[in-house]
Amino acid sequence: MSQTQTPPLLQASDLEIAFGGVRAADGVNLTVNAGEFVAIIGPNGSGKTTFLNICTGYLKPTRGTVRLEGRDITHLPPRTIARQGIARAFQIPQLFTDHTLIDNLMLSIAARRGIWQALRPLDRPEYRAEAMELLQLLGLEKSAGAMTGTLPEGLRKLADITLAFALNPRLLVLDEPTSGVSSIERFEIMETLMRAARQRGLSALFVEHDMEIVEKYADRVVVWNAGSVMAEGRPAEVLKDPRVIESVVGVA
Repeated sequence: MSQTQTPPLLQASDLEIAFGGVRAADGVNLTVNAGEFVAIIGPNGSGKTTFLNICTGYLKPTRGTVRLEGRDITHLPPRTIARQGIARAFQIPQLFTDHTLIDNLMLSIAARRGIWQALRPLDRPEYRAEAMELLQLLGLEKSAGAMTGTLPEGLRKLADITLAFALNPRLLVLDEPTSGVSSIERFEIMETLMRAARQRGLSALFVEHDMEIVEKYADRVVVWNAGSVMAEGRPAEVLKDPRVIESVVGVA
């Protein structure tokens, strides 16, 4: 008797979408397995962020499917997809800048539980305890009471990623997690992020332009070009591919 094979955590099959005649996804197939960190690289305009938007419900493909642990999530709205296990952090942090970091987290926790109401108190002991645990996980406990609008760019990036952790995901989807931060901060951010993700048993799919980050932190790299997957494999191998060097690495 053959054993039932466990489906990938995320499986995108034959995705297609176009904008004004330009194919941002042209028959794309991609999988992310449990516990895997997958980086997407490629020139600007090649469709990387479009793919993330399809996987998280912000765009609907004209063809193809996205499955999470075998369940079709292609046409679900972003909020439902988040509750099913995919959390998104954006290139520009999505924070309430006139509120404290811990307030932002408690709001995310309440929204995840589906019991937030404007007239009910947000600051509850159980929310605050969970929020502090997350802040400690990401090394942000000292910034708990700070207004997020006053945080340095690197800490704002981590704060936004912490909000994604608050959704209790199985897959983190990150759009350029180190963009806009100093060369020193980028490695600190990724070390903290990856350590926390591994501690929680999460997978990650992230778009990144920094090849040093990709080489150091990705288990597998997928190369995007003109809406299609040009190459994929281990970073040490893919980043030495002459086609990748010519079309991506030289312009990333």
